[in-house]
Amino acid sequence: MPKHSETRALPYTPEQMFDLVADVGRYGEFLPWVSAIRVRSNNDTQMIADMIVGFKGLRETFTSKVDKQRPREIHVDYLDGPLKYLHNDWRFRPDGDGGSLVDFSVDFAFKNRVFEMLAGQVFDRALRKMIGAFETRAAELYGASDASSEGAEGINRSSAHNAA
Repeated sequence: MPKHSETRALPYTPEQMFDLVADVGRYGEFLPWVSAIRVRSNNDTQMIADMIVGFKGLRETFTSKVDKQRPREIHVDYLDGPLKYLHNDWRFRPDGDGGSLVDFSVDFAFKNRVFEMLAGQVFDRALRKMIGAFETRAAELYGASDASSEGAEGINRSSAHNAA
């Protein structure tokens, strides 16, 4: 069961990062493997959305509930699809210099053991690619700054492991 958590220092405000992550309907524009998004319901504090993900001929739909507490945190709970469970948390804190500290964690398990094995083999690479996609999207939306390269190397505490 793949798990990962890390903190990134980024040159964007907590509000900017919250808005980027909360804009689930646009994930198909920048996240790898996301082929479609359908937002079923959305308000200031909660969203229900379907995400269609494709990878190497596999295509699955995930339905999630997204709880939003602007501008501090976003919590994602899995509702339906090929997983046993998924817990995903984003926390956004001011860094004191106009940027933010973004805490990210994800923990999930597939129902299908074959998917679980495949996920374990590519989890680290896939996660790095997805986190990079969020950082690239932030630079596109809010502008790159000298701090962006520093932020990518600044605070980056992570722990990842695959538990059977």
